[in-house]
Amino acid sequence: MSAEPTPRREVVTGVPRRVRPLPRHRTQSEIDEQTALGGAYVRSLMRSQLRAGLTAFAALALVAGTLPLVFTTLRSGAVVWTVLGFAAYLPITLLAWWYVRRAERNERDFARLVEGRSAP
Repeated sequence: MSAEPTPRREVVTGVPRRVRPLPRHRTQSEIDEQTALGGAYVRSLMRSQLRAGLTAFAALALVAGTLPLVFTTLRSGAVVWTVLGFAAYLPITLLAWWYVRRAERNERDFARLVEGRSAP
């Protein structure tokens, strides 16, 4: 056996590291800092939401605006109340469903843009 003693282990440490903040995406920082580019991103979201709202409003006005014409052609009180009580709700419900889905899609697309992810 060897007569040399084995050297002791030494713990080597480096300079303490700073914890870096999570990297922010450029788009998000542009919006937070309210730069011209960030403003353009927010305006595009607002335009798409406004477009969806105006489309839904126009469709609702079309449905509600044609009801008096339907009532004058029917000339029956029972049928008019049936149209008011049942038939008018289906287009309004479908329109509301479409508007909510469209608004959520606009927000989801905007969130993808901000996070830097691509569309699926």
